[in-house]
Amino acid sequence: MTDPRPVPRNGEGSPPPVDWATVLGSLEGEVVAVERGLAEGRLDEAAAWGRRADDWVPPSGLGPLPEDLRERAARLLQHQLAVAEELVERIIQSRRQRDLAARMSYAPSRPVASFVDQTL
Repeated sequence: MTDPRPVPRNGEGSPPPVDWATVLGSLEGEVVAVERGLAEGRLDEAAAWGRRADDWVPPSGLGPLPEDLRERAARLLQHQLAVAEELVERIIQSRRQRDLAARMSYAPSRPVASFVDQTL
């Protein structure tokens, strides 16, 4: 999910310097926000996160991920995958409910069995 807010600029017109810890913190914030949205029923926001068309690309000039942040990045990736999986499950569940409701609402009425007691 990309941040819709404008990037603050310093006096020279370039974005402020960014490091891997800041980038990971931003990504963690996005995942937590989506997870919170799912928990609170704000599914449109979560679905928008899941429908992103662009792959995430780290800001230029960061260089390789430092060794001391690799475990944090791995945990973040697992968290992102778990939230994405939950989002997929919610979408599947929603479609099933929609399909069931459509079948119930628009299905032709079925004949009702009638039993007549005839004693001989």
